[in-house]
Amino acid sequence: MKITSIDVMELKPRRDKQWRPIVCRVNTDEGIYGYGEAALAYGVGASAAFGMIKDLAGNIMGMDPLANEVIWDKLYKGTFWGQNGGPVVFSGISAIDIALWDIRGKYFNAPVYKLLGGKRREKLRTYASQLQFRWGDGVNPAFATEDYAAVAKHAVSEGYDAIKIDFFTYDRDGRQFSSEDTTRLLKPYYIDLVEERVAAVREAVGPHVDIMMECHSFTDVQSAIQIGRRVEKYNLFCYEEPITPSPTLTKLVADAVKIPIASGERIYTRMGYVPYFENGSLALIQPDLGTCGGITEGKKISDMAYAYDVSVQIHVCASPISLAAALQLEAVIPNFCIHEHHVVNKASYNRELCIHDYQPVDGSMTIPELPGIGNELSEYALKTADIVTVSTSKAFKMEKSGTN
Repeated sequence: MKITSIDVMELKPRRDKQWRPIVCRVNTDEGIYGYGEAALAYGVGASAAFGMIKDLAGNIMGMDPLANEVIWDKLYKGTFWGQNGGPVVFSGISAIDIALWDIRGKYFNAPVYKLLGGKRREKLRTYASQLQFRWGDGVNPAFATEDYAAVAKHAVSEGYDAIKIDFFTYDRDGRQFSSEDTTRLLKPYYIDLVEERVAAVREAVGPHVDIMMECHSFTDVQSAIQIGRRVEKYNLFCYEEPITPSPTLTKLVADAVKIPIASGERIYTRMGYVPYFENGSLALIQPDLGTCGGITEGKKISDMAYAYDVSVQIHVCASPISLAAALQLEAVIPNFCIHEHHVVNKASYNRELCIHDYQPVDGSMTIPELPGIGNELSEYALKTADIVTVSTSKAFKMEKSGTN
């Protein structure tokens, strides 16, 4: 079996123009194909991920798609920018790697989890993620303290016993905070506001629901320590990305605050995780299979974490392709902690991009039993996507939107 072409796709969701999933489909001469995703659908970088996959694709034409380790090393060491690369490079490698695992599962007629060693659990404990955007069909920011409490109760009513909120994204009037507000030693107003929201949510959900405090690296060491110390008494599950991803800075916060620190969506490959493991600053890592290097690298990162007694939660904020891949790996690893169900995974414009819609039931996810990762693009996604097909090492063919 050989790789004959790779389709690189920018999906076009119906409603949210800021949501730009980048997906690839690796095709073979035996008619088996696999889907993978570069998880840069949000923020700035989607078009770069599209170009990265396109540039990488020509390097693996004619190769055996089952030789995923060989292909991974070629993309990492044979492309110059692969070594010590960042999110764009590794999103491209990740998308291709996930697609190769999808092919492998289909070739052996087995879910990916079986090829990774077998699942250890039938269900994955799941948390409702990013409730500062409420908990419904799409993103609708919450501003008032009572809104935070109400949306937390809403999620718990659906069976979740764990939730995650960024309490420091919006001011009371709906203004989004800037780095001028969230960094350096903070005025009492800001610390009081965060505590007010945390306290309200804790009271709303009670003592037996885990609360994860998200920061998105908006805070720095000083402000993170100020806030962290103020909210320690609310028994938070973890303190996520309190500072810019840095092993040195993360260690400073971990030593100063009595809340487990989580991070990882902006840490790439096992090499990037090594200093965090060595200094013991992270209790929970959150690699994204769409940016960390794919399933191949995600499994290695998780195994390394196991050696340091560090738990794993795969970061999931992309199309249902990434969600399916995450479920396959989380079913297998012994140090799995909890699964992330981002509010965007509830959005109809995202759910309709694939043929299977995996949603939690009573706060738990089940693992797809289909061959491969267990999902693929819907007819709607394929008809509306912008697609470039790479079929040789040098030639690119532009397909019109509406072809598949």
